[in-house]
Amino acid sequence: MKNKISLAQKLALFSDHWAPRTVATLNDYDIMIVKLLGQYSWHRHADTDELFLVLRGELEIELRDRSVTLGPGDLFVVPRGEEHRPHARHEVELLLIEPSGTPNSGDPETAAPRQWV
Repeated sequence: MKNKISLAQKLALFSDHWAPRTVATLNDYDIMIVKLLGQYSWHRHADTDELFLVLRGELEIELRDRSVTLGPGDLFVVPRGEEHRPHARHEVELLLIEPSGTPNSGDPETAAPRQWV
């Protein structure tokens, strides 16, 4: 990578929700940003953990046995195979780090297509 990346500038380029955008790669991982609003469906990732780092807003991650609330600067890792459901009452901006090609829904058939920004 030759130039720095401004996450704020990249986040300003789109407005849709639940559609992660790749901003860089690190080895075999995608560094992504995403905007969330509303509630996502229950899902799991059988092959990988999922990292959530809140940049702006407040995100609730529901797990079957508890809920975790994250604010700006908070990070949470959902262990592989654990069913979860993110929920944003107001728009949230996140940084995600996942193995390249990981479907955001846990299922390749229902996942948002990977996009670069």
